[in-house]
Amino acid sequence: MRKMKRLLCLVLLFVPVAAGCSPEMGSTPASSETRTLHVFAAASLTDAFTEIGESFEATHPGLTVTFNFAGSHALRTQIEEGAPADVFASANDTEMESLIAGTLVAPDAAQVFLHNNLVVILPAENPGGLEKLEDLARPGIKLVLAAAEVPVGKYTRQALDLMRAAFDAEFKDSVLANVVSNEDNVRQVVAKVQLGEADAGIVYTSDAVAAPELRRIEVPRELNVVAEYPIAPLAQSGSMDLAAVFIAYVLSPEGQAVLQKWGFARAE
Repeated sequence: MRKMKRLLCLVLLFVPVAAGCSPEMGSTPASSETRTLHVFAAASLTDAFTEIGESFEATHPGLTVTFNFAGSHALRTQIEEGAPADVFASANDTEMESLIAGTLVAPDAAQVFLHNNLVVILPAENPGGLEKLEDLARPGIKLVLAAAEVPVGKYTRQALDLMRAAFDAEFKDSVLANVVSNEDNVRQVVAKVQLGEADAGIVYTSDAVAAPELRRIEVPRELNVVAEYPIAPLAQSGSMDLAAVFIAYVLSPEGQAVLQKWGFARAE
């Protein structure tokens, strides 16, 4: 939080604020112009950030927050190719580190703002008859995962390594043999299960919260992988002041309450 306070002080030097660089968390620079803030965020943040964006807009007249939700790797590529973005919220450190290496994010600007975990989701009817994690390796099960280059897909394969060590040496290979589709982002995994095109999928806890009609198989802590989400303003943003205020709102008790409502855990 000290890092974010320093960032706010720097970007708000050019904004009329009270002495001491202590603007209201919900305040933006006074302006009669309509302004737009472009936020690129991991697909798993769709529900939570949409709600946060609506609340943020409601307290900032004249401001529009536009979101681009997709797989973090796809968002990073878009930013590298010149897509206009002011804030980037990734589902892993890898994509953020790539942007830092490319000088698109300042070295000290990124910070982890929440955690997430993995869970297995099933159609309500549970046509595959799955009851426990070991059932994922049963021949004939139709499993949908995110692709390995997608953060949740990478975390899933790390968790399968932990399960292999806990269950048997063939477990991971048997599970991967049941994969009928590797999706570009976690929301596509959820959609396949919702449409009955899969017996199971592995997603984030937050995605299961957003789809309460689906059944779950919980992944024990010792077999789970904690996903860390960093957030940062883009170095070339034309609205660095707004980006800092938005990030501060995400980090605020109000923003964190929304994230927790949607199944995320606060980063300690």
